[in-house]
Amino acid sequence: MLPDPLHPAVVHFPIVLMAFLPLAALGGLWAIRRGVSPRRAWVAPAALAGLLTLSAWAALQTGQSQEERAEDIVGEQRLEIHEEGAERFLLLSGIVFALSAAGLVRGLPGRGARAVATVATLGLLVAGYQVGHSGGTLVYGEGGSVGVSQLSNADGEVRGEAGRDADDD
Repeated sequence: MLPDPLHPAVVHFPIVLMAFLPLAALGGLWAIRRGVSPRRAWVAPAALAGLLTLSAWAALQTGQSQEERAEDIVGEQRLEIHEEGAERFLLLSGIVFALSAAGLVRGLPGRGARAVATVATLGLLVAGYQVGHSGGTLVYGEGGSVGVSQLSNADGEVRGEAGRDADDD
């Protein structure tokens, strides 16, 4: 059974992949310096970048499906800031994926793409932090109060952060 809402569960995938991508890229560069063929050493960072882009897209889609319900609770402006950050993150992750895929090319173009992709993964961390922070603020607010986690489930019942009915308190 899938969680309802799905977005909070899905957003953890891009966060984890974003954190591991710079390590994978640095590891790929290290392996190349140690004599591993560039294509073989760079497959993992390129694949991880592709998974990151796919998971960022899924997170954006699930967030948009929750937009109407969340807007009533946290306000349109705050939600818009988070959505724009998520769209920016998806775009940047797609760019990093393209650069990473270009890193599989032989010769100087591949070498340059691997170097630029590695640096770009660090910039992606900044963009990911921004969208994650704005999402966390939507859920927990500035003072730690629960926001979006009060969304109603598919039956229209208001659910608390632990999944309990709000009437059970």
